[in-house]
Amino acid sequence: MLPLLLVALAAAGALLLVGTVSAWWWCAAGPLLALTALGGGDLAQRRHSVLRNYPLTGHLRFLMEALRPELQQYFVERNVDGRPYDRTVRTIVYERAKGDEAEEPFGTERDVYVDGYEFLEPSMRPLDPPDEPPVVRVGGPDCTQPYEMSLLNVSAMSFGSLSSNAVLALNRGAAMGGFAHDTGEGGLSDHHLRGGGDLIWEIGTGYFGCRTAEGDFEEREFADKAALPEVKCVSLKLSQGAKPGVGGVLPGAKVNAEIARVRGVPEGETVVSPPYHRVFSTPRELVRFVARMRELAGGKPTGFKLCVGSRRQFLAVCKAMLAEGVTPDFIVVDGSEGGTGAAPLEFADNIGTPLTEGLITVHNALVGAGLRDRVRIGASGKVATGSDIVKRLLQGADYTNAARAMMFAVGCVQAQRCHTNTCPVGVTTQDPRRVRALDVADKSERVRRYQQATVRSASQIMAAMGVRDPGELTPHRLLRRIGPTTVRSYAELYEWLAPGVLLAEPPMTWAADWTAADPDSF
Repeated sequence: MLPLLLVALAAAGALLLVGTVSAWWWCAAGPLLALTALGGGDLAQRRHSVLRNYPLTGHLRFLMEALRPELQQYFVERNVDGRPYDRTVRTIVYERAKGDEAEEPFGTERDVYVDGYEFLEPSMRPLDPPDEPPVVRVGGPDCTQPYEMSLLNVSAMSFGSLSSNAVLALNRGAAMGGFAHDTGEGGLSDHHLRGGGDLIWEIGTGYFGCRTAEGDFEEREFADKAALPEVKCVSLKLSQGAKPGVGGVLPGAKVNAEIARVRGVPEGETVVSPPYHRVFSTPRELVRFVARMRELAGGKPTGFKLCVGSRRQFLAVCKAMLAEGVTPDFIVVDGSEGGTGAAPLEFADNIGTPLTEGLITVHNALVGAGLRDRVRIGASGKVATGSDIVKRLLQGADYTNAARAMMFAVGCVQAQRCHTNTCPVGVTTQDPRRVRALDVADKSERVRRYQQATVRSASQIMAAMGVRDPGELTPHRLLRRIGPTTVRSYAELYEWLAPGVLLAEPPMTWAADWTAADPDSF
């Protein structure tokens, strides 16, 4: 605002000089008046949050964006195979959110001969894409209110971490597009409920929105909120990909009166979620608590989210499921490459299993224990494009969730100020002036367009592979270069267990972990 104010004052001064000194001052007054009008237009428009918060100076960002195709080869971070990360993720999301086709001339810029390059196998007999995208029914034998899940949904991001307008835009986008919106562990706010979107209510270690004064789980409050028609599923967060083993952090500067009320915490104080749950301490107690949550939720689909660590510990949970005769309706696998607004750097870089290995571990464990047909698997962690969705389905998932890409769609410019309360576009701040810049009507439409275009892309890719249904995707169809002259499919690179094999005769590579897994101890 200060640059616009200075320009307006300079324009007024130049006009005064025109009348009192010389008409030559119009040479200065004219451009200054034009800039003042441009800044006024920036404040009035609703499409660009940057311009509403930074009239005039915000145009510098769009100037750099226009120059980016020529400059990015020198200045942007690149992936292992030489692709600019900016070009392959952010640009695709922005273009789809705006309704533009993410197409470019002259073909790939990827080095297809570098180790680690992955590609999907097309068919010599491709199919027409389906008129309607496939959905996944979530709900096991103990679920009385199953839910039809989209292939791509909004991943967990809490109100508090995100602004009220960002949450509302995501939820309205989900309502318009017919996909689900995970609330994150920060509680169930009015902004989640006003948009009319389907909600996955996530409960973390802080039990925000259903906690006692001492920080324990409060059953009655949970049951009352889980009964709301907007809540389609409930999810128990065990760990998060970007920071497994530590609780979430919400800086005190962002804990205003409304967030304090939604979460049930003191206003203005930093909120640190405990690293562990109070309501269970063993695998058996975990699955019993999941069953209790489903009962309190009136039979709605109930599951848990985790970043995979020890394979033995997850097998212990599988043994507990078998012993108790209880399974979750879904498990969301969060890869260690997932993002967060605040986490210790060493955790983000060094702790937790990447999504590929985590997905394959959970899928194999459930298959080997004879439980896979009862449990749906979701995947989250840098899912942004149609090819990302297809790859995760090939690796064992039934559906996917996206957080970072949804933030891009709602206007995030990756300023990396999420923890400072000074987000320039109103996405990750509680500053009312900055939040105001995010126009809900415009951004919710962008969210809808991005999600639908990405799911459509996934459907087109599957059709090019000759696949009618996601269930027909197999690990043979995803290949990786592992040397200058060597390519292997995922069926060859990874071990895939047969149904029930852990119960009959565990293979040598799994036998030690299966034997050591204890349903009464992590």
